[in-house]
Amino acid sequence: MVYYGQTSCEQDTERYLDVVKCVFSSYKKEVPLVINTMGWVKGEGLLLLIDIIRLLSPSHIVQMDVYDWKAMAPLTPEYVHLTPGLYTKGKQQAKCQQMGTSGAEHWKPAEGEGDASVPEYKLLYVHPEFPRAGVAGEARVHSSILRDMSILGYLGQLQSPDIGAVLPLHSLVPYQVPFNAVALRVIHTDVAPTNIMYAVNASWVGLCRIPDEIHCQTDGPVLLTQTPVCDCLGFGIVRGVEMEKKLYHVLTPVPPESLRLVNCLLLGNIAIPNCVLVGQQAVEGEIPYVTSDYNYSILGSGKLKKKKHFKRREYAFECDFT
Repeated sequence: MVYYGQTSCEQDTERYLDVVKCVFSSYKKEVPLVINTMGWVKGEGLLLLIDIIRLLSPSHIVQMDVYDWKAMAPLTPEYVHLTPGLYTKGKQQAKCQQMGTSGAEHWKPAEGEGDASVPEYKLLYVHPEFPRAGVAGEARVHSSILRDMSILGYLGQLQSPDIGAVLPLHSLVPYQVPFNAVALRVIHTDVAPTNIMYAVNASWVGLCRIPDEIHCQTDGPVLLTQTPVCDCLGFGIVRGVEMEKKLYHVLTPVPPESLRLVNCLLLGNIAIPNCVLVGQQAVEGEIPYVTSDYNYSILGSGKLKKKKHFKRREYAFECDFT
């Protein structure tokens, strides 16, 4: 598992392909492999999908169309063979020009590879005959809810099976991790080193393992200058940062034998579900990490919005998620 750290790869397609290659390299080929691709099939998303098909060389492709709307051409072997991708070329294209970024250079085809044979796979084309199948807007809403439910289910492993009531985050005992024991990297944006602890505090992080050993002459923190493509062993919440003792306080259900291998914390654009923060019980006074006394004119700030219902066209979906 590799932690990409975002719900969309639109802002960094090169790293997305690097992640796909890294994950696929561990496939042992003893068992069938099912690849669930994204729903981004327009513009650069379709070109990226063509790159992935060329990269992974599947034996079968299942393409699901959308009811009463022609989303894209059938991904036949001939179509993929002739159509240029985002980083690869079709048969009829001229040779790719040298790219300026180092991350894309290894996607440049070698000399003599321009007339590769048509890929061999079987296309299974599914066209639904019932209304509203595959409506993109509703899929995005549902995926956001399902993502929050998945995170809540993961955090549920922190709860004791013997206790009836759910314990809030401030009632759980975290691990203490020295600053100089793990490297730190924010994936999705640039954060000044002086503000890095503000970004990490109360955040969802990937618990990762980079091949290099952590060497730090001071007490840390250790900041990476580039985002690594590395093993992710699980996830956690940085419940607090203790600057005096230079410790991260991390809540995670990852077992200790795996935590011994973790030497990198990756912070992405994945938020802790709102209900985890605003629904903490047995708190007197202000709720930890939740405030209303804040300057919302600051760039990047914003209020947590309560979603009471979603409406699209003439259909309404009642929902009580926050």
